[in-house]
Amino acid sequence: MRVLGVDPGLTRCGVGVVDGVAGRPLTMIGVGVVRTPADAELGHRLVAIERGIEEWLDTHRPEFVAVERVFSQHNVRTVMGTAQASAVAMLCASRRGIPVALHTPSEVKAAVTGSGRADKDQVGAMVTRLLRLDAPPRPADAADALALAICHIWRAPAQNRLQQAVAAHRTLKGRTA
Repeated sequence: MRVLGVDPGLTRCGVGVVDGVAGRPLTMIGVGVVRTPADAELGHRLVAIERGIEEWLDTHRPEFVAVERVFSQHNVRTVMGTAQASAVAMLCASRRGIPVALHTPSEVKAAVTGSGRADKDQVGAMVTRLLRLDAPPRPADAADALALAICHIWRAPAQNRLQQAVAAHRTLKGRTA
């Protein structure tokens, strides 16, 4: 399974591609950051993020895209920018028919480190270990994107089984009604 992880942000949008399956060693295919100038007009920034994401999709051809689910913060401006960058990534993937999964920050941290309260350094250290890298990817947005991809690879099989079980239950329930 090849997954593009996206850690959305207007100034730095982390992107990372990981190959692998649950229970086997994972391989980093690529990691980076799509950057936009903080003083640029919002529309231009979103177009730059779109172009960057499209380039990653063209180059790496992921089967899935995992995006960090936007959560409420105290700074509404930051949340809005993150949500807008997130929407661009989801749109780019959906336009190509690539399934998109959203994962919360605590879900990603728990999957990668064992604790949903892990800090950025702990996430970076575990990403480095899991992908057998020489050093943690920098900036932290890049490491977070890889963590999203890892989380999806590890959690997707269980989520798919749950969805199939729910669908089967609904089908069975519909037949007996």
